[in-house]
Amino acid sequence: MDLEGFFIRNYQVKQKINDLHGMKHFLLLCSALAIFAMCQTTKNNSATPVGTADVATRYATLCASCHGEQGAGFVSRTWKHGNTKPDIVKTVTNGYAPGGMPAFGAALKPAEVEALADYVLAAPTRADRYEFADKNTPKSNIFKAGSMTVRLDTIVRGMKSVWGMVFLPNGDIVFTDRNGQIYRVAKGGQPRTIAGVPPVSAEGQGGLLDVELHPKFAENGLIYLSYSKLRDSSGVKLKTTAVFRARLDGEKLVDGRDIFVATPWSRNDHHFGSRLEFDRAGYLFVSVGERGEHYKNPQWLESDCGKIHRMRDDGSTPPDNPYAKTHPAHGTIWSWGHRNPQGMALNPATDEIWENEHGPRGGDEVNRIQPGKNYGWPVISYGINYDGTILTELTAKEGMEQPLKYWVPSIAPSGMVFVTGDKYPAWTGDLLIGSLKFKYLDRCIMRNGQITGDELLLQNLGRMRCVAMDRDGFLYVGVEDPGYIFKLVPVAE
Repeated sequence: MDLEGFFIRNYQVKQKINDLHGMKHFLLLCSALAIFAMCQTTKNNSATPVGTADVATRYATLCASCHGEQGAGFVSRTWKHGNTKPDIVKTVTNGYAPGGMPAFGAALKPAEVEALADYVLAAPTRADRYEFADKNTPKSNIFKAGSMTVRLDTIVRGMKSVWGMVFLPNGDIVFTDRNGQIYRVAKGGQPRTIAGVPPVSAEGQGGLLDVELHPKFAENGLIYLSYSKLRDSSGVKLKTTAVFRARLDGEKLVDGRDIFVATPWSRNDHHFGSRLEFDRAGYLFVSVGERGEHYKNPQWLESDCGKIHRMRDDGSTPPDNPYAKTHPAHGTIWSWGHRNPQGMALNPATDEIWENEHGPRGGDEVNRIQPGKNYGWPVISYGINYDGTILTELTAKEGMEQPLKYWVPSIAPSGMVFVTGDKYPAWTGDLLIGSLKFKYLDRCIMRNGQITGDELLLQNLGRMRCVAMDRDGFLYVGVEDPGYIFKLVPVAE
């Protein structure tokens, strides 16, 4: 049983308390109780064997959010850091900071680490015993929610990870695959590779990420890509978030160049951020994650990381940016104190940029982005460290913004879009956000500019990486591993 999840659900249902600070401390207490309960069999003897039920519960509490239920993520996978028991023990004990893997050596005893290693190694033998997909895996392409029924038409299949998606004036879809390829697909056709993409570092969470069209694309043909850029510095591989601009000429990119390269660079392979969005005034917004270095980047205005940036279409700094004339702060910075913003959308009702970002263990957020505002990471957070320890005691602080919505436990939000038009009347004006962890589309119900509730759509469809709306007002979702693009077609009741 997921003890932390059990306590959270009962706390929310039975207590119905809206005290956010109290919720944070309740979560911390639940984590402590869960870890305490799991460790009782080895309280005074690190050599005491750990039972099967104990290690399964410990795995569910500490590991499943990243590596899948019952060890599903270790089935038919490539092992980066060795596939022997000593390799796994070393990784669990010491972690792997560049890839975002926390160290559990201080929280777990040696016998508990060894039991986890055995559990991971046995994952393939459990493949026939457990269904890693949830029991209510979709059986058809018709999804009925409380508000609407939609049919999913398959547009693209056979990809790795569909990360970003845009629609050309003629109706063609251009989309990115994180493995480094960009494709163009016409209605009823097969994806065709677009040439001229810059080399990317497709390691960890990096690769070819978002794609966006210039507001005047019909006139200038300009297209923008965000990606993880690699350089070799004296034999050390460093990566960063970069934005590449080129002109789309049929099935190739020409006259391409980087217009933004975030600094500082990092050895880490995670938290690139990388969403792109134009506002109505023609300014480009770029999200950059804090690259897993929360101790320095998000609260440091001399770093591009952990920020939302606003720039002209050529990457230059608008003179009215909040830090355009504040040396040594970087002039393109629009907001700061972010963790890993993987969703961004223009709210058509207010012309404001909204974003969502991954928290640590709990504390994923939706924010309304305002110039010069500090969104708090890691000084304030509704989440805790991955190993269950306290990250910060604070959920609020003067001078730091509160999220419009946050999730505990984390849902791992990614792509997002506001619903416009009349194709989905029950959803018009609402915000749709894809969940990677729980594999559904979260309909955030909007009333008077605030998120007032949720509806879970397309449950168990897959890790939902991107959500987009075409020029005719139809919605599309992109999922990963395996990668598909689905069109949501409303069905009359």
